[in-house]
Amino acid sequence: MGNTYCVLFGCVEQSSVGVVERWGRFEKLAQPGLHFFNPFAGECLAGILSTRISSLDVRIETKTKDNVFVQLLCSIQYRVIKENADDAFYELQNPQEQIQAYVFDVVRAVVPKMNLDELFEQKGEVAKAVSEELEKVMGDYGYSLEHILMVDIIPDASVRRAMNEINAAQRLQLASVYKGEAEKVLLVKKAEAEAEAKYLGGVGVARQRQAITDGLRENILNFSHKVEGTSAKEVMDLILITQYFDTIKDLGNSSKNTTVFIPHGPGHVRDISGQIRNGMMEAAASAQPRVTNDEVNINLLQ
Repeated sequence: MGNTYCVLFGCVEQSSVGVVERWGRFEKLAQPGLHFFNPFAGECLAGILSTRISSLDVRIETKTKDNVFVQLLCSIQYRVIKENADDAFYELQNPQEQIQAYVFDVVRAVVPKMNLDELFEQKGEVAKAVSEELEKVMGDYGYSLEHILMVDIIPDASVRRAMNEINAAQRLQLASVYKGEAEKVLLVKKAEAEAEAKYLGGVGVARQRQAITDGLRENILNFSHKVEGTSAKEVMDLILITQYFDTIKDLGNSSKNTTVFIPHGPGHVRDISGQIRNGMMEAAASAQPRVTNDEVNINLLQ
């Protein structure tokens, strides 16, 4: 390997090692520095090897256990062992091709035992298998393996699209679940708010009616005491008629005027109190039979 330099002296650079021959036979290794040779004694510098770390990128195409073709990019970092530089110089004609052949052999033996997902998860195991095989073989040839990196795993384009679609579908499904849970929470909170509003509205209406009842009772009692000769029935009739006319007035003054046809006349005005009283009596009769006029007035006061 290399050329023979038949010179009187030679210089071996740092991070290199020279191979010295005598009459075509290996004599010794020359360390970095200046060396003198005796060409008359058949001594010469046969070649120089670099002991720096070299890098070799190997691209391998193989098939996984689930029949997916993938390309693996493997980076091998190796160097010449100084003490065994003569083996590296004489044993291998092209060390890179030798390393590449062993990488092909190991990877194509290990990867077909794994599924695609396992290959992504255990690519370190593939690199470890390659490292063990190369160290065992290349060590005999004067080379040491520094690092072996499984740089990239590239499935077929159609497989990559399918994997992306699966991932996208899973994320959409998860997003739908979260969206549904959010909508559920909103509906529950909305229902709770409506229930609370209706409850408070009912409490307000009950309090309003209670206040109206208390006010009517107080007015009737005050009017009966201040105006002699009046009964509770007459005062109640007067209040009902007053509320009736106030209601008609409110309808007329409403901002959104609506036409309401009400039979109205002297006869109808005279019968208003009787109609209201009859309605109250019929409502009370449905709950308590045999309710008299006095009992209706008493209920209204309560």
